[in-house]
Amino acid sequence: MTDATLGSLLGSAPPQMAQADLAALVAQHYGLRGPLRALTSERDLNLHLATPEQGYVIKLANPAEPAEVTDFQTRALLHLQAAGLPVPRLIRSRDGQTQVPTPQGILRVLTYLEGIPQHLTPQSDAQAADLARMAARLALGLQGFSHPAADYVLQWDLKQAAALQPLLPAIADPALRDLAAATLARYHVDIAPALPDLRWQVVHNDLNPHNVLCAPDAPDRIAGVLDFGDMVRTPLICDVAIAAAYQLDPRAPLHSLTNFARAYHAVLPLTATERALLPDLAATRMLTTIAITSARAARYPDNAAYILRNFAAARAGLIALAGLERSSVLKELEQL
Repeated sequence: MTDATLGSLLGSAPPQMAQADLAALVAQHYGLRGPLRALTSERDLNLHLATPEQGYVIKLANPAEPAEVTDFQTRALLHLQAAGLPVPRLIRSRDGQTQVPTPQGILRVLTYLEGIPQHLTPQSDAQAADLARMAARLALGLQGFSHPAADYVLQWDLKQAAALQPLLPAIADPALRDLAAATLARYHVDIAPALPDLRWQVVHNDLNPHNVLCAPDAPDRIAGVLDFGDMVRTPLICDVAIAAAYQLDPRAPLHSLTNFARAYHAVLPLTATERALLPDLAATRMLTTIAITSARAARYPDNAAYILRNFAAARAGLIALAGLERSSVLKELEQL
């Protein structure tokens, strides 16, 4: 049941390769040598390579990921580099290639961005607002970018939320499971019918606090964005809702949601329909996190700590959003 819903990519474990073998491949194809250390990843094999001049991220894509999807992510990174946005730079191989096929998956090398992951910094309204502005800049940077694989099916894409139904039994807490079911029912009635008429484009699709870097000397300033592995073409407001969901403070849900939306709207204005859908789409992201991570953690207990890293925040946020007066939320968002 979970394999059919999650798909081959989310239903697959990360690839395996001995560090010595991966180091040899990197030396052969990129001429880079240095100590390696493992980095966490949901479905790829990621390692940090240190050289005296620069740190790098060695990425071995999950073999279940179609080659055209990996190429989609690669081309998008090149597009954003050209736009001057603070994203990892793609390193070409010795023969000028952007990626190297191997039996274990496609190999790529990126620059390692310095900074403090947002989840390790103090949270503030100013930080959330700066992330909103960065999210808008990324969306603007990706406007006009297209790729044949941009419409591939990924369960983390909010337009695919209807397919989460078979995962709800994996949610252990009965009360949370009931809330997830109610959120999904609202998605069917209020969100899914509106999606086809919205603005669509390629988006990052995963601006969670583990993928955002803050400046070491100024934690309220966003210094970089990582992990473009969930990119997809979808309604623009889905990307806004995903980023906003991770910035929602359960102690002040209405304030934190409108703080984020206002800062985003100042850089990339949202339509009235997009603003009206934002709260329910943010809740849908929280539901997606809860459902997928519950299913995947049960499937891969050795990687459960990483898989569940955003579960608690999603649970608290979904409960907080459900407790808000709907008309009050919509009124605040109308006045951005």
